[in-house]
Amino acid sequence: MKVPVPAHIGSIVLVLPLLLAVLQTASAQKNGIQIYSLTVDSKVSSRFAHTVITSRVVNKAEEAQEAIFEMELPKKAFITNFSMIIDGVTYPGNIKEKATAQKQYSEAVARGESAGLVKATGRKMEQFQVSVSVAPAAKVTFELVYEELLKRHLGVYELLLKVRPQQVVKHLQMDIHIFEPQGISFLETESSFMTNELADALIVSQNKTKAHILFKPTLSQQQKSPGQQDTVLDGNFIVRYDVTRTLSGGSIQIENGYFVHYFAPEGLPTMPKNVVFVIDKSGSMSGRKIQQTREALIKILSDLGPKDQFNLITFSSEVTQWKPQLVPASTENVDEAKRYAAGIHASGGTNINEAMLTAVSRLKSDNQAELLSEGSVSLIILLTDGDPTMGETNPRKIQKNVQEAIDGQYSLFCLGFGFDVSYAFLEKMALDNGGLARRIYEDSDSALQLQDFYQEVANPLLTTVAFQYPSNAVEEVTQDNFQLFFKGSEMVVAGKLRDKSPDVLSAIVKGKMHKQNVTFQTKSSVAKQEEEFQSPKYIFHNFMERLWAYLTIQQQLEQMVSASEAESQVLKDRALNLSLEYNFVTPLTSMVVTKPEGQEQSQVAEKPVEDGECGTCVPASWAAEHLPGILSHPSPMSQPRFTGQAWNTHCSGILTDSHSSCVPPGTTWFPAFSPRPRCLQGSQFSILSLTCSYPRIFCSGQCPSLGFYLSDLVFLGIEVTGQYNTEKACFHWIEVTFKNPQVRVHASPEQVVVTRHRRNSAYKWKETLYSVLPGLKMTMNKTGLLMLSGPDKVTISLLSLDDPGKGLLLLLRDTDHFSSHVNGTLGQFYQDVLWETPEGADDNKRILKVQGKDYSATRELKLDYQEGPPGKEISCWSVEL
Repeated sequence: MKVPVPAHIGSIVLVLPLLLAVLQTASAQKNGIQIYSLTVDSKVSSRFAHTVITSRVVNKAEEAQEAIFEMELPKKAFITNFSMIIDGVTYPGNIKEKATAQKQYSEAVARGESAGLVKATGRKMEQFQVSVSVAPAAKVTFELVYEELLKRHLGVYELLLKVRPQQVVKHLQMDIHIFEPQGISFLETESSFMTNELADALIVSQNKTKAHILFKPTLSQQQKSPGQQDTVLDGNFIVRYDVTRTLSGGSIQIENGYFVHYFAPEGLPTMPKNVVFVIDKSGSMSGRKIQQTREALIKILSDLGPKDQFNLITFSSEVTQWKPQLVPASTENVDEAKRYAAGIHASGGTNINEAMLTAVSRLKSDNQAELLSEGSVSLIILLTDGDPTMGETNPRKIQKNVQEAIDGQYSLFCLGFGFDVSYAFLEKMALDNGGLARRIYEDSDSALQLQDFYQEVANPLLTTVAFQYPSNAVEEVTQDNFQLFFKGSEMVVAGKLRDKSPDVLSAIVKGKMHKQNVTFQTKSSVAKQEEEFQSPKYIFHNFMERLWAYLTIQQQLEQMVSASEAESQVLKDRALNLSLEYNFVTPLTSMVVTKPEGQEQSQVAEKPVEDGECGTCVPASWAAEHLPGILSHPSPMSQPRFTGQAWNTHCSGILTDSHSSCVPPGTTWFPAFSPRPRCLQGSQFSILSLTCSYPRIFCSGQCPSLGFYLSDLVFLGIEVTGQYNTEKACFHWIEVTFKNPQVRVHASPEQVVVTRHRRNSAYKWKETLYSVLPGLKMTMNKTGLLMLSGPDKVTISLLSLDDPGKGLLLLLRDTDHFSSHVNGTLGQFYQDVLWETPEGADDNKRILKVQGKDYSATRELKLDYQEGPPGKEISCWSVEL
């Protein structure tokens, strides 16, 4: 008997709020296991996602093969069902109390079998894997279901599908239905594998309250080349959206006897805050960690508001305060703090206890001295990468000391850098003091992770928020009191309606805003809401009851962290009962997977938690490159001197030379700068039927080292700044800012960082990117050419040269879209430009007149990178400025 050959048959990741679905298979078909159908069906109803992944395979080999179903799902999601259908027989997964399944689990481990089916695999994902032996010609259907409530993060809900089938699939389809009764305010998509051909397989439709995203590529669209099984589907597909908010009291939605109240009021002013940054600079932070901490801290300091106050406390074996008290976030103080942050170096032990007590004492002293503004919010942000090794080292004693010192007056946020830190220790300390903990993963984007976390808490809008409902209308309500509400987040309260509840459910939300108490009110018709959710097929019905159960379990698990032993047992019992009642795989339950007779019977799926208490945490991979330095926007240069390159005209029937390149025609003016150019014939050039759809702009020679290169903010809402390397004739960095939509693209030779909704996304050069935002499209191909374009917008392209130390190029096309208000070092050449031929000059010399100044222009051969490297040599006009 031959041993079956393992073959991966499917891996799907759906992460919500980072809804992430990975369709992944190894070289399955080569081993006889072929996927003939792979589908993802996700119904997002009022932020609650119900996702079904179905994989159908057949064994085309002449012998039994081992098929491995492998998928990744979000850490916040709960598996609700898994089943296999083999030869018409269904083998379900049964969810039980963990203790009940423990015996089977332990026996399998003792036999050396891989009993744990779910393992932590990254920042937001867990891996689920099941294997089964498949007879020749037999078919198997795998189906996995899980659910999750999307969390609003920096103003966005995000669905991310990671697609990696590694073979073409006859029927591959992703269906995402989004239904938001409040209305969908914007919807955008992004992909790291999309090509123009694949884009035709994507259909996005949207109306006021619904959106449908369908991706259904054909076999030919999936293939890298005709007749090949290798697929181009390898990367991320992301959907981002937000909802319309018209009622300040939030939206109450009702379905089948349950309600959910979403609260995220718009237009509230940001409350002034007092922030104490407590930074670990012990020896274990040396190298990349402390470097990225410095970079992030410098950027974070720039984001402090003018009404904020702050201080820095660094600690290793000893504790050091930057200032003897909190100081206003004035330009002078922020600049001084940046210089201090830039000089932080790592050495010594880890005295967390003294550092935390110093931070609390600092806030208390300044508050007693009336140095903190009335109605402000005080936050402590701790960043550490290790366990306490100096001073008080008992974690429980430190937690007690900190809680007693804070005494409910301030909020503590703990950031654990890397996997050496005790995350459970930090999580309890944060939850005990009205904050939260977050792991910062060691990777090339660690500085961005720190910045994104700060953005989450940078704008407090309300404190001591309380939700109130009529006692005769609701029961079993989830958490209804919150210490802080931040801009871009959302508070969610759910509960049951009583049997004889009123026809209208009303709610009052109270909180404090700066120096005053505020009250919000809202109400909702029970009958009208029930009707809205009754019949549509795009809604997963009874979702609100499951949403209530999901939210209740999540909150009780969190409350267990800081509860007393007696309270913790009560919370655990209720969370366990709900997990079993609603068939959720949680940290309190396990799913036993059954298989056909004669195969391994004891595979158990358990919910991993942080710190490897259940499952294995795997560190994120290290990246070779560093993040770009943090640089401020430069000021415009007064009298620049540089060598700019040629511009080609935007017209048909234009003048070309022997290189068939577009050149400035005639001797009186330059059509490329006209919104509707016309072409003038030059006596010594032939007229060809060519169309130059864009001018080509390159920089070389003596460009300003730090400059303001383009601005057309009034009409196009575009600004380009950068730092130019005059020796290498390229940019150190380039930053492109769009006003509508609000997007900032910061490019360095190492990577591209896109900031949208105050959150950062990092991309490596030569990664495929296809992002469609409202009014803006961002694409990058395998050559590393990043293009930013949109309707009636100038297309801005950025290119990183192959040598990482060489720099960036800036290229423009569709420049006829510039308005008459364009300006800047390069922008000035797109209005009121005249060309003249000097008396007695040859055909390769011209005079360029710009804003009353004359510049000499010479025809030269230059490389055109508009289609990417290595570039194509063309004839252009070089202008000495």
